[in-house]
Amino acid sequence: MELIGNYLMAYIELGGLFAPILFISFHLLRPLFFIPVVFICISGGVLFGTVAGTIYSIIGITLSSIIFYGVIRWMPKTLDKLLSLKTKLIGEQSKFTMSQIALLRLIPFIHFHLLSICLIEISRSFKDYMKSSLLSNIPLAFVYTSIGKWISNLSPLHVFIFLAVLLSLIYILRRKEINIKWEDFFQVSTY
Repeated sequence: MELIGNYLMAYIELGGLFAPILFISFHLLRPLFFIPVVFICISGGVLFGTVAGTIYSIIGITLSSIIFYGVIRWMPKTLDKLLSLKTKLIGEQSKFTMSQIALLRLIPFIHFHLLSICLIEISRSFKDYMKSSLLSNIPLAFVYTSIGKWISNLSPLHVFIFLAVLLSLIYILRRKEINIKWEDFFQVSTY
């Protein structure tokens, strides 16, 4: 994996004016090669700096989300399978808010497109999905391009503290509604 990463970074550095286009295309090809989003965003920060790397990462991640939305709508049975998998992993009653999804995207081991499925589930239309996707991608791109080297050099204690703060923020920003079925609230007694 490290060899592939070094090869990609050398190829982008030699790209000249086409380097941003190559970098954005790596975001689009990332799911095919199982490359983590974090790795691409950190590479963007190293190669282009914080501002340009963040902009290119936002463009690439958003285009990847558009392609994912098109592919998943093209295959409705796969969408149903992914929604049932999401229900098994997260639970039936848990619907995340857009701000929770934005924070969950900061955690590197949570799958990017699983969170995109959560966004599809709470969105009313393609326009609403794209707005939510763009807004939830901004923190991911900014954090991992601006402080990517810092995150990779953290001690395990600092990583634990960072994840504890993120998880507490996710809990605080949760959707505060409870759905109770009629049968559960009024238990029917049979005599």
